[in-house]
Amino acid sequence: MSESFNAFILNKGDDGFSAGVGQLTLADLPEGDVTVRVQYSSVNFKDGLACLPESPVVYTYPMVPGIDLAGTVVESSNPRFTPGQEVLAIGRDLGISQFGGYAEYARLSSDWVEPLPAGLTLKEAMALGTAGFTAGLSIQRLEDNGLKPGDGPVLVTGATGGVGSVAVNMLAGLGYEVAASTGKASEHEYLQSLGATKILSREDVSGASDNPLEAELWSGAVDPVGADTTAYLLRTTRYGGSVATCGLTGGFAIGTTVLPFIIRGVNLLGIDSVQCPADLRAKVWKRLGSDLKPKNLAESISHEIGLQEIPAVTGSILGGGVKGRTIVRL
Repeated sequence: MSESFNAFILNKGDDGFSAGVGQLTLADLPEGDVTVRVQYSSVNFKDGLACLPESPVVYTYPMVPGIDLAGTVVESSNPRFTPGQEVLAIGRDLGISQFGGYAEYARLSSDWVEPLPAGLTLKEAMALGTAGFTAGLSIQRLEDNGLKPGDGPVLVTGATGGVGSVAVNMLAGLGYEVAASTGKASEHEYLQSLGATKILSREDVSGASDNPLEAELWSGAVDPVGADTTAYLLRTTRYGGSVATCGLTGGFAIGTTVLPFIIRGVNLLGIDSVQCPADLRAKVWKRLGSDLKPKNLAESISHEIGLQEIPAVTGSILGGGVKGRTIVRL
């Protein structure tokens, strides 16, 4: 196909930085053994970083951002994928060092491609996307380390964001008692609709303390915030409990001590959705189409946008101004 198609393109050179909708052809796409007609992508915090003029994650231009995509195979030299098959891809180097999901077509390595899981449509897969996969992976790791419903409250920080809102919904659907923290006092009703039974303020979970250990409150936690919030979680998690740390919207430095680990046996679980092993990735996606599928998945899509609207949303997500999930319709 030599005809041009739409893409959201970042460029940077002697004339400065530009970001906007332009035209590509299949010949412009990188090498790969699977070509996909993209139907949906989504907006994540990392996409916001990619779209900054001085991006900390993109080093090669031009670049098509979008770390998530879902669509239909149009060409494949790998027998695992056939034309017409519905597939998705998230993370890896998409939108960072290889053209990503903000284009009507994408070409990528078959190692990065996943068959669409049973129980999900393409649109639902992107309502989950990297954020939903990260939330599901966090819960999987917490459960692998012994967490189960009935153990006590699980705290989700940054709960109105993409990872946080989906994690609240998933945990509640599994029967956990869910507490949620947010800096947005106006969104308490939204979090309750997702299944949170207790709401804490940002200040409740990020204040400094001279005490290395405090009252044991949480059986586990999903933490996309980091920094002072992670330190709070470590000193308030119950004996043997786990904190799944999966983001840094609040910063990356943690001020803590070894006492939560050697006195209470607290586990700090690092959640990496980018290079997650294939067997674990497949296990989590299977669950995302079944028991982890949020009951309110459609309602979690706060915005559905086109390519032209990407700059406004990527700017807002970096400032914490986006609630729930935003999907991009190609």
